[in-house]
Amino acid sequence: MEYWIMWLVIVILLTIIEFATVNLVSIWFVVSGIIALIVSLFTDSFIIQFGIFVLGGVILLLLTKPLLKKMRQFPTAKINLDRIIGMDGIVTEEIKKNMVGEVKVDGKRWSAVADETIPVDAMVKVEKIDGVKLVVKNDEPESKPKTKRKPQTKDLPKKKKEVK
Repeated sequence: MEYWIMWLVIVILLTIIEFATVNLVSIWFVVSGIIALIVSLFTDSFIIQFGIFVLGGVILLLLTKPLLKKMRQFPTAKINLDRIIGMDGIVTEEIKKNMVGEVKVDGKRWSAVADETIPVDAMVKVEKIDGVKLVVKNDEPESKPKTKRKPQTKDLPKKKKEVK
């Protein structure tokens, strides 16, 4: 049997798979398939050809994958979201504990949440982004909001009814 035809078909199929997936996995087996194709011209032993195909693909994968990962790492440019993490902002709408308020960061208004109540005009620091809301922390811990107790009806002076 003409094994070189089989290896040619395997190389073509693996090449098509590599173009379809672009994960750089089957490319190593394309190369080892070409080597097995060349070996099939010199020997009729399918076991030797298959061994070269498998071992060659695995060895190429293990040796070059880490190298290619390093080469493919591009410096990541901070996008609008990443850029504001760590920035300071000003509270424009009071943020109550675990309730949504509003913060102005880098000239833009954002919905924000915090683990504490933060009053309007307080400085905050953006810790992270959770969905479409900023998670902020009070940057001025000494300016804790003063809790004002609303007067209850029993605390108000009672109006005396005038007797006519």
